[in-house]
Amino acid sequence: MHSEIQSYRPQLAVTQWYRGIPADLQDYLLAHSSLVRVGKGQRLYKRGDSFSGLYAILDGALAMGTVVADGREALHAVLGPTAWIGEISMFDGLPRPHDALAMTNVLVLHVHGSALKKLLADKPAYWAYFGMLMAQKIRVSFENNESMQLLSAAQRLASRLLLIAGGYSGISQTQSTLKIAQDTLGSMISLTRQTTNLLLKNLEGQGIISLKVGEITIRDFERLRAASLGNAIH
Repeated sequence: MHSEIQSYRPQLAVTQWYRGIPADLQDYLLAHSSLVRVGKGQRLYKRGDSFSGLYAILDGALAMGTVVADGREALHAVLGPTAWIGEISMFDGLPRPHDALAMTNVLVLHVHGSALKKLLADKPAYWAYFGMLMAQKIRVSFENNESMQLLSAAQRLASRLLLIAGGYSGISQTQSTLKIAQDTLGSMISLTRQTTNLLLKNLEGQGIISLKVGEITIRDFERLRAASLGNAIH
C-alpha cells in the first residue's frame, strides 16, 4: 500500500499547497495515510462528524456543501484532484461544518487525525502550513461572495465555470472538461435549473462550451472570460 500511495506524489505536487510545503512534511503526510474509495452518491463525511483527518482527492469529484432533509442543497464548491479538504475542524476542534458528497466514484488519500495531532504536538511550527491551506480557501470564498452580489446571472455562471476549470485558484488541478450537472452548477450560484440551462445553451450556441449529460467542456477560455466580465462576445 505504501508504494501505491507514493505513486501519487507527482500528482499531489501539481497543486501549489503540497508542492510548497517542506519535503519532510510531504513525506510524513504520505507515510501516515491510506487510500479510501467512496461510491457515487455516498458521503466521505457529513456535517456534524468529528474530525478524523485530512483528505486529498486523487480521482473523481466531491461536492462540498450541505444537503438538508427535504433534499435542498447549499453547495459551495465541487472539488477534484488534487484538492485537500478537512482542515477547518483540525483548527477549531469542532464538528465538520459541511458534507463532502461524492459526485462520481471518488478515490481519496486519508491522512489520519491521530498522526496529524502527533505531528503538530512535536512540530507546532507546521501549523503555519495548514493555515496557508485554509487561507487559500478563504480567499476563494471571498471572491465567490463578491461575485454573487455584484455580477449578473450570466457573469456569475461564466465566472464559476472559469473558477472550477482553474482549480479554484490552484486548490485543484486545472481542467477543461467539468464533471458537473446543470442543477448542481445552478445551486452553487443561486440560479434555477431552467435559468442555468438557458445560459449554458447560449454559451454553447456561440461555441464557447459544449454540453453532455453531467459534463461541460470549455472550448474557448478567452471568450468565456469576456462573458464573465460582461463584455460583448464576438
